[in-house]
Amino acid sequence: MPKTYDVIIVGSGPAGIFAALELAESGLRILLLEKGRPLEKRSCPAMDRSISCIRCSPCGMVSGWGGAGAFSDGKLTLSAEVGGRLNEYLGVDELNDLIEYVDHVYLKFGGGDRVFGVGEEVEEWRRRAALAGLRLIPIKIRHLGTERCYKVLQAVYQHLSEKVDMRLGVAATRLHTEDARIAGIELSSGEVIEGKYVVVAPGREGADWLLAECRRLGLSLKNNPVDVGVRVEVPSAILEEITSVLYESKMELYSKVFDDRIRTFCMCPHGEVTTELTAGADPVVTVNGHSYADKRTDKTNFALLVSTTFTEPFNEPIAYGRYIARLANILSGGVIVQRLGDLLSGRRSTPERINRGIIEPSLKGATPGDLSFVLPYRYLTGILEMLQAMDNLAPGIYSRHTLLYGVEVKFYSARLELNDRLETEIKNLFAAGDGAGVTRGLIQASASGVIVARSILRDVETAKQVLKATA
Repeated sequence: MPKTYDVIIVGSGPAGIFAALELAESGLRILLLEKGRPLEKRSCPAMDRSISCIRCSPCGMVSGWGGAGAFSDGKLTLSAEVGGRLNEYLGVDELNDLIEYVDHVYLKFGGGDRVFGVGEEVEEWRRRAALAGLRLIPIKIRHLGTERCYKVLQAVYQHLSEKVDMRLGVAATRLHTEDARIAGIELSSGEVIEGKYVVVAPGREGADWLLAECRRLGLSLKNNPVDVGVRVEVPSAILEEITSVLYESKMELYSKVFDDRIRTFCMCPHGEVTTELTAGADPVVTVNGHSYADKRTDKTNFALLVSTTFTEPFNEPIAYGRYIARLANILSGGVIVQRLGDLLSGRRSTPERINRGIIEPSLKGATPGDLSFVLPYRYLTGILEMLQAMDNLAPGIYSRHTLLYGVEVKFYSARLELNDRLETEIKNLFAAGDGAGVTRGLIQASASGVIVARSILRDVETAKQVLKATA
């Protein structure tokens, strides 16, 4: 006979974790499923040995307790303006209250006290950015650092382990429905677990699975923009003035040539460039970045992403991103690194040319090569425009020594049709986090888990009141 739970949560990233935290004291029977490993068993052999990605399955950097955010540098963007689309489901005031609540939860479990992006200097940097042709979005950021993020997640796990059933190393493969209502989950082992409510929060890494399930179930979907670009690495001194005030500067530019939106993403002061593996039938290696709270390098890295919205009949944003990433993998075996000067001169970088530069790549496993064989001309044009504009704000960005790593792709799923409770068209099936296409970062992903949990709790309370009234 199948096991039965009140709530099944798929995915232990921030959305799944915060849903579980919110539900943990309710007395409901809760199961949290995660296909990856426990936090202490997650590792990256490529980073540990300074080699190219060896394609572990599942990737320890993006799967496991804590999700992909476990080994991010733990930036909590305390603003409704960035990090997702929850403002389309909630009022801005309500979303800001929710962000404040989520921030307090992180603090409760050991988050750091320092907040960047406040004070008079922020407005001065916004003015200077405007003179450079850039829009700078001032936001408050609490930086945990990769190691503190790890400790917070450890504390959360210990707290939840006494209140919630958790099964790690177990993959959900199929959503079971009955009469347009969720009925449970089937696991890769064939085991079926029944659940009155199901929360799917598989993260970006699980977006492919969720998309396939939504199509099988006939759920309505909307295309999200495709975000493709590079990770830029420069000496930290070039951005020190900005990062000391803002930590992460959210800047955007609409290119003159194609009118595409190019934005900075995940700035890592004194950090290092890393890789991550996106699973699936044909896994691809992409690039990312980290910063630590207590370990500093002499480099700063950040992503430049070009956002493109495609029209019908295009409906495969994840497949398109994978295709571009796969080109880089074919040419390099993983990640390509190229000096900006070599790209501008129309030549590939070689180990000798990289060694002659003033920046030693922090990602040792990256292969010198030529990004023009990978990225479309349209994307490269926008990226170069952005680098030139940023150079007016921080001279040295548009240097021939600047390193470009490719490719960075954000695999945001096609967005599900959700109501303001983040409930799908199937009764009692909720979707949260990056994998559902509604968030793009730790804070809003966490907040989406809270929204879902509170919706379930309201349903449960309403059902109790109805039962009491009819008894």
